[in-house]
Amino acid sequence: MRGYSVLLAALAMTMLAGAALAGANDYRFEVVGKPAKVIRLRLLHLPDGAPVAGAILIQPKLEMGEHGAMSAPVKLLPATEPGTYTLEAKPSMSGQWVLSFGAKVPGEAATLRAQITLNLDE
Repeated sequence: MRGYSVLLAALAMTMLAGAALAGANDYRFEVVGKPAKVIRLRLLHLPDGAPVAGAILIQPKLEMGEHGAMSAPVKLLPATEPGTYTLEAKPSMSGQWVLSFGAKVPGEAATLRAQITLNLDE
């Protein structure tokens, strides 16, 4: 019985250590399809490649030009599938835009920060 308790304790320590080592670098957003007025993103957990559902995107900004000289409205839309996040963009012109936002990922204390460069059509 004592060996069983030691085994359980060791297993619990291993699980806690793995959770403590997880962080913002363990995740990546990638664009799904060709971005247009609707931008679909997938959040991946890099160690296992699995999509991550339940994240909350915060303060999305779409900017163009040096130091965000031009901005465009961005609106979050309801999710269509687990691990995929959808935004509606209204760029005033075609070109290269930078989408930046934060994300609160379930189980992570730190806020994930992301910047994605997109070529959008007006």
